[in-house]
Amino acid sequence: MGTIVDMKEIRFKEVVEAITELLEEPEQEEGMLVAIDGRSGSGKSYLADYLQKIFAACKVDTKIFHMDDFYLQNAQRTEERMAEPGGNVDYERFREEVLIPIFYGDTVKYRPFNCRLMDFDPEEMTEIRPGRLNIVEGSYSQHPYFGAPYALRIFMDIDSESQLENIRNRIGDDASRLEKFKTVWIPKEEAYFAAYKIEEQSDLVVSWS
Repeated sequence: MGTIVDMKEIRFKEVVEAITELLEEPEQEEGMLVAIDGRSGSGKSYLADYLQKIFAACKVDTKIFHMDDFYLQNAQRTEERMAEPGGNVDYERFREEVLIPIFYGDTVKYRPFNCRLMDFDPEEMTEIRPGRLNIVEGSYSQHPYFGAPYALRIFMDIDSESQLENIRNRIGDDASRLEKFKTVWIPKEEAYFAAYKIEEQSDLVVSWS
């Protein structure tokens, strides 16, 4: 019987190797930050979960922070802000409530954005103690407002046909939501990628195919 090859191991091999090497560097002893940015439907959260599983097996405490928890509340969605590349994420709050505490080794505490409420859930509070490896997952994770906090910047790429197929699989038969992706969220992502050259400035690019 032939060997069964796990395609994830092939696709993510370069990422695992890069993180493994960085973890061995003395300056990363206190903990390191990795960003996984990229297109909707490209597997950003999938990669983050995969890395957490891989490095947990190596006894590396790995924590994941999701950019989806930091979208703007309704009151913040002014015309000026929404026209700004990358402006539909609350990057000020993310820096203040996630990146700065991680830098100082403090517990991260924040109220995640609830897309059904378009606001915070007043009864929900997320608390995460930073790990040895801290992964920031999601579009806009490499926003220039954050400066240069990351030891490794990853960009997840995908062709448009596969992108829409993956989004459909995720949201189901919700035509209005799919149309929102096509006409609003994907164009906003692309404007952000182009304005700040996110793919070009990433250390690694992982393609869907």
